[in-house]
Amino acid sequence: MIHHIELYVSNLANSIKFWGWLLEDLGFHSYQKWDKGHSFKLDKSYIVFVQTEDRFLDVPYHRCRVGLNHLAFHAKSKEHVDQVTIKLKDLGVPILYEDKHPFAGGEDYYAVFFEDPDRIKVELVAPSEV
Repeated sequence: MIHHIELYVSNLANSIKFWGWLLEDLGFHSYQKWDKGHSFKLDKSYIVFVQTEDRFLDVPYHRCRVGLNHLAFHAKSKEHVDQVTIKLKDLGVPILYEDKHPFAGGEDYYAVFFEDPDRIKVELVAPSEV
């Protein structure tokens, strides 16, 4: 089990607005808050968002560079994936690979793919029926 994941973000307020509802929908709760950060916890694991210092904001994140490519979370069901997809669309969040949605990961992989405000790719994956 992962202890914690720490993500540096370009705009903490935007990231918390984006991630807060999603993580709470997945069962996380707000855990720690301070001027430059905010974390959300589920069981023994937590995700931390930290405001990047201005001097490091010159090179934006890109998932194809060295480092994190994406984060994938378990959905409760296919219906849960569908509900989150509707919420994302209502919020104006583009769905990645929309032409193949919800099977962009393959015919037995029911998921929604999208990006956070810093373009970190996120997946929400339904339980496998196999």
